[in-house]
Amino acid sequence: MTYGLANGPTMIAAVDQDLICAIATPPGQGGIGVVRISGIGAKKVAETLCAKPLKPRKAVYCEFTHQNERLDDGIALWFPQPHSFTGEEVVELQGHGGPVVQQRLLTALCAAGARIARPGEFSERAFHNGKLDLAQAEGIADLIASTSVAAARAALNTLKGTFSARVNEIKDNLVSLRVQLEAAIDFPDEDIEILEQAGVVEKLRSLAEQLQQTLATADQGRLLNNGIQVALIGSPNVGKSSLLNALVGEDAAIVTDIPGTTRDLLKIDLLINGLPIRLVDTAGIRSGVDKVEQQGVARARAQMTEVDLVLLVVAAPDLQRSQMENLVAEVQNQALAQNLEPPKILIVANKVDLVDQSVHIPAHANVAVSALTGQGLDDLRAAIQKQVGFGQDNAEFTARTRHIEALKIAAVQIFRAQQGIEKGLATELVAEELTHAQHHLGSITGELTADELLGKIFSEFCIGK
Repeated sequence: MTYGLANGPTMIAAVDQDLICAIATPPGQGGIGVVRISGIGAKKVAETLCAKPLKPRKAVYCEFTHQNERLDDGIALWFPQPHSFTGEEVVELQGHGGPVVQQRLLTALCAAGARIARPGEFSERAFHNGKLDLAQAEGIADLIASTSVAAARAALNTLKGTFSARVNEIKDNLVSLRVQLEAAIDFPDEDIEILEQAGVVEKLRSLAEQLQQTLATADQGRLLNNGIQVALIGSPNVGKSSLLNALVGEDAAIVTDIPGTTRDLLKIDLLINGLPIRLVDTAGIRSGVDKVEQQGVARARAQMTEVDLVLLVVAAPDLQRSQMENLVAEVQNQALAQNLEPPKILIVANKVDLVDQSVHIPAHANVAVSALTGQGLDDLRAAIQKQVGFGQDNAEFTARTRHIEALKIAAVQIFRAQQGIEKGLATELVAEELTHAQHHLGSITGELTADELLGKIFSEFCIGK
């Protein structure tokens, strides 16, 4: 089976015909364990274990036996081709959820001619057999891995095709524009007039706006799906660990009055208004310390360039503009030294409970908080969301970094096409820009995707999915 577009590269999407099997339920003990079989002969092989004929989409109670030995009992469900998840013949054996019991079923199935499925191979076959596109397949993995209700809802929308429908609508509009451009190519003396009559420039502008809206929504979905990494950076004893504990709601980090208590990285996962966050507490940055603390300081500096957002924590009683400028400069220089884009920075003035509230001490900071009393923590949570551009209500579907990159490239090429027409560029070159934009949009749904990328995507799925 192949997928492709005219004038573009073609993805060779051959899928083997092996009979595959895998445990589809999580590892460990449970009330029910499901073993899934897919491929030609799935029903025949399953019936050798059940010793009963299977009926389409009907639960059949039976004993699972192999070589006259009873392995388990449960129910078998047969889904004939193509009316199944993979589009192939599929059988699910639902027995008891013990790892030994399920492994014995797998061994019996392999002895009957099946092989163990690769990670994500069931979803990969569903993709190749046209049961879902690549973005929808990734939505399955996102749904399984979702860490919040908002993420689960967005992932389900992706699985249902909300994201794909947006992309396909833009792509269809692109195809329509390409048709008009290619019609103008046949009449080089009248191409400008033809394009003006067709309103191609206006349509390109509308298409660019549509793409930007989709890109903004997809970026929200990416944040909801991937989450962000946030590092607490600052001098010793400014309350970084206390602030982490306050945000997490438990004593995850050791807190003392002794400078340099934190000597290594402490990473905690939490949700802030639906946004998954990995919060990293770091050693206080200072010089003239022992070798152990030096390593902690080095790791703290390294974190400055590895996170999406840096919370520069300072003590409100000691807050000075020069201190702020030096800390910000250090974060920026650390990134520039490695030819990296500096992370976003949020300056947090902690310990405001120790200062006179009538004096506007936090003037140089972005947020004023007290880890001890909880003052300003809601403001800090809101500031974190705002700094990374996350708005939970805008996350209609999940997206991945590769989707964002494809949308960005397509947007650039549409902009170039628009400029090309306005500057009188040859119509063939303008059409070429739209062709490339179409190809990048097609890569999102898998219409144009390299086999290497497919292998990487599906290898990250669960075995049995």
